[in-house]
Amino acid sequence: QVQLVESGGGSVQAGGSLRLSCAASGGTLSSLSMGWFRRAPGKEREFVAAMSWSGRDTYHADSVAGRFTISRGGGKNTVLQMNNLKPEDTAVYYCAADGATTGADLLIDYEYEYWGQGTQVTVST
Repeated sequence: QVQLVESGGGSVQAGGSLRLSCAASGGTLSSLSMGWFRRAPGKEREFVAAMSWSGRDTYHADSVAGRFTISRGGGKNTVLQMNNLKPEDTAVYYCAADGATTGADLLIDYEYEYWGQGTQVTVST
């Protein structure tokens, strides 16, 4: 059973940066594709970024492309570096993992088996 724990959320002013980390345990990170999703108040959960199990393929939502970057961190961590944050980035951010999902399916939340509890990101003007 894979467990995911997010960290690094917080409050920041517009234009600032945050670095979210997702620590995985109970599984082999090298065999898991990883994703980040977010849910803003009153909105549906949406895709933010994903990385294939090999690390070769990464995907970013149009709304965050050029500002957010998903990458492997040290150990069993997956990192979401968020720069030039905007108030519309305010949301709870969730880390997700799956051992069977590949390609375009990485953009779909229900394709992921494992989820973290989420971390709040608040961006003020």
